[in-house]
Formats: sequence, C-alpha cells, structure tokens
Amino acid sequence: MATPNGNGSHTARKVALVTGITGQDGSYLTEFLLGKGYQVHGLIRRSSNYNTQRINHIYVDPHNANKALMKLHYADLSDASSLRRWLDVIKPDEVYNLAAQSHVAVSFEIPDYTADVVATGSLRLLEAVRSHMADNARTIKYYQAGSSEMFGSTPPPQSETTPFHPRSPYAASKVAAHWYTVNYREAYGLYACNGILFNHESPRRGENFVTRKITRALGRIKVGLQTKLFLGNIQASRDWGFAGDYVEAMWLMLQQEKPDDYVVATEESHTVEEFLNVSFGYLGLNWKDHVEIDKRYFRPTEVDNLKGDASKAKEVLKWKPKVGFEQLVKMMVDEDLEMAKREKVLVDAGYIDAKQQP
Repeated sequence: MATPNGNGSHTARKVALVTGITGQDGSYLTEFLLGKGYQVHGLIRRSSNYNTQRINHIYVDPHNANKALMKLHYADLSDASSLRRWLDVIKPDEVYNLAAQSHVAVSFEIPDYTADVVATGSLRLLEAVRSHMADNARTIKYYQAGSSEMFGSTPPPQSETTPFHPRSPYAASKVAAHWYTVNYREAYGLYACNGILFNHESPRRGENFVTRKITRALGRIKVGLQTKLFLGNIQASRDWGFAGDYVEAMWLMLQQEKPDDYVVATEESHTVEEFLNVSFGYLGLNWKDHVEIDKRYFRPTEVDNLKGDASKAKEVLKWKPKVGFEQLVKMMVDEDLEMAKREKVLVDAGYIDAKQQP
C-alpha cells in the first residue's frame, strides 16, 4: 500500500499494531493514525458478543482491499503465541499496547486475571517484539500505556520522577508493566516508551467508569427514565482530560529521536462532586436530589488525589491538551442526553423496559 508524498513519488504506509483497539483509547488512536496515513492492525479477543461499537464507523470490509486500512485479528495478551504470530505476519513499525483489564474497582474482584493481562501480558508482548526484531533484523517502536493510578497515595503533583505507591491490583500490575518496559529498553535497546496518562474521558468511556456512569444516568434522569444515581467516594480528586487529545501524545512519544517516559495530564484536579455540579447544573438539575452514596462503591484502598505535572510532555513533545474540564463534561452530557432520548422512544413504544433502574 503506498501513498503520494507530495513530490510525485510514493512512500510505503507506516504500519501500526494496536492492542485494545476496541476500547476508548484504541478507537481514538486508530482514527488519529488513519488520519496520518497509517495502516492499522488491531488485536481483539474472541467474544460471543461483538464489542466493536467504538470502531464500527471506521471499519471497512477487508474484501474492499483499497479502502480497508484498519484490519482486525484475533489474539490475546494471555496467549504469547498469537502475539508473536501476528507480529511476524503484520511486521508493524509501531506497537501500541493499550489492552488491559482497566477497571480499578473490578481489579479487586479479579486480581489474578488483572495481573496476568496487565502485567504479564505486557511482558509477553515485549518479549514477542524483542524476539521478532532479533529474528527479522528490523526495528519496532513500542508504546506502553501506563496510568496515573500507579502513583496511588503519593501526594500530587505527580511527574515522571514521582515514586509509585499503587493502591489496587490494577495499579500494581501497571507498575510492573512500566518497569518491564524500562527493563527491555535498557537491556535490549528497544525503542520503548511509557505513557503515564492521567484520567482521560470521552463519550466513548465505558459506562461503569464514574464520569460516564454520571453522564449516562443524568441523561436518563433528564428524560424521566430513572431517578437515582448511586456513587461511592465523591471527594476523590482526579486530573481529567479528553481521550481524543491524549492519543496524540502517545503517537508523539514514538516520533522522538530517543525513547523515554512521559506524564500526560491537564495539570488540573477536580473532585467527583465538582463533576456532578458541572454536569447536573448544565441540564438545570441539582445532583443532591438524585445522588445517593452507596458503600459498595468504596474501594478497599482509596486514591485521594491525582494531579499530573506534564512539563516534560509540553517541553519535549510540544503537546498540550485542547479540551478543558467543563468542555469535556458538557461534551459527554450532550452525547448521553441524545442517547437517553433515543432510548425513551423505544421505551415509550414498548420495545424495552426501563424499570431496571431505580
């Protein structure tokens, strides 16, 4: 596959391999890379239900070879042989490891699985990349998705030199993946970067993450489909940005002369209560009339305050966020209000039952 480079000649498209392509970040990164002229290959897990909703709008049937610049392949971070096989077949220039069991609270429920996918899964992929490069005498640039949860109870602001103190199986697994990546960079000269991304949200965020849980419920409350929203610790403070902005930083890390690790953040921190104030206020509602605190949503070990110091990313990558906190909240509310209106049409017509929610 070739693309004109502006002077009449042609250059081969860059090829990217993305794990976690069906997730929030994977979908935005794929859009971004396609816009840059890449061919993108995504690894997906087999499931009895399709979970490709976030990338359906950019999917083209592979039989349409000239237009299908995104291709999907079955693999799993728990299956080392599948990772190595697809590296050999695809021969990517860049690998973005975004796949994870990424829900902090759920990681307390399934710690073994979380560690196997998030920590050991990253190691399997790094080793597959290393062995593929050694056998094929070619270079791959590798991006590892880190998380601000790795800092845990370490006080803010948190930068690349801040000590990690993880407070969940998920966070501890991400710390392991981080150091595996550093080790492969130092031991084998692998071009490998850790992106320590602080919380990043969007209308594509999973519905069981607190920001999307709030905006999804708010839309339903506004149109009369539910009345209550149950939350845990609303005093927890997070540095929230827009996922669509953050995927550019991932790409920029792999375009530098030397590999390194970067914090990506807005450098602002807001509590869950502030998120409630902005979102409910935007639709003319008072969150206190609808929100109830439920102890089941408190974690065994809480993370109180995350606020990033992204000075290095600004200076080296020339990256900065474009979407601010209030703009992000309103973007999510707008999308979920439209979804709730569509849902209400189906409820009113008797196609679905809205009574599952209190």
